[in-house]
Amino acid sequence: MTRVAVLLAAVLGAAMLSLFWGPEMGFLWRGMWSGEGPAALTLRVIRGPRVAAGLGVGAVLGLSGALFQMLFRNPLAAPDLMGFTSGAGLAIVAAISLGLALPLPLVSAAGGLLAALLVAALSRHRHRPTPPLTLVLVGLGVGFTTSALGTFLMTRLPVQEAAEAQRWLTGSLAARGWDHVAQVWAIGIGLTLAAAAQMRPLAALELGPDLAAGLGIRAGRARAALASTAVLLAAAGVAVAGPLPFVALMAAPLGARLVQARTAAGRLAAAATTGAGIVVLADLAARAALPGIQLPVGVATGLLGAPYLLWLLAREMERGDL
Repeated sequence: MTRVAVLLAAVLGAAMLSLFWGPEMGFLWRGMWSGEGPAALTLRVIRGPRVAAGLGVGAVLGLSGALFQMLFRNPLAAPDLMGFTSGAGLAIVAAISLGLALPLPLVSAAGGLLAALLVAALSRHRHRPTPPLTLVLVGLGVGFTTSALGTFLMTRLPVQEAAEAQRWLTGSLAARGWDHVAQVWAIGIGLTLAAAAQMRPLAALELGPDLAAGLGIRAGRARAALASTAVLLAAAGVAVAGPLPFVALMAAPLGARLVQARTAAGRLAAAATTGAGIVVLADLAARAALPGIQLPVGVATGLLGAPYLLWLLAREMERGDL
């Protein structure tokens, strides 16, 4: 309980630091308490929704990654490595290119689910269950393909729209408003409740499909429902901030280690909290690293996550799992 409280306090502290960071820190602090003037306006219109959106996006990505890793019992199972976030991003770029005025969460969810169906179809074995590593490797191929298609579609856009689409695909929290905050938090809470309702089959599937079947769980149906929930969680984050790399991959193991979580529910909660902290701190680093320049938050998560992925691959090879 103490570790959980410390983690929550650290994430809230990171959010406050991101809210006030900069040479105008004192000016913003006074504006928060006065509630009037340019400082209060900056907090309400620019910094506040940016930080709140970052917390929500990080939470849904962390929860999505934890669900995939627990479901497939593989630390490499994450929606970005398996091509689902790239599929969601491709769907949004395609909608922009075609001039379709559709809600971004729906477009993103459709793209993510189509990518998941494609990965499942391509990795399916007729006579035996699909190994989790096969899903991950096929997902990498699908992710590269959808990213290439997204780049191609951007070449068809006007220069200004293509530049904005490229920034969004890199992963950005710039110019996010309270409507984005409401969107990611409302969808995230709904899907979190859906995930909470599936705790029993998730805990059983962690023991393996045979033991899950022995406990009365229909493994195929339960796996499909949990995977769909995880894909939709990732799509909710992509619809607001773009396909932020490596957040879903890192949040679950880091969160579980930080709070020493043992139960499935505890690990999911730790992953969501850690994911929120990663995105908020990465966004702060992206804003503060180079004076006068605001990098997309996806650049920071990429620089943070790439060494982690290399370390993870080296560990898996050392164990003989790759």
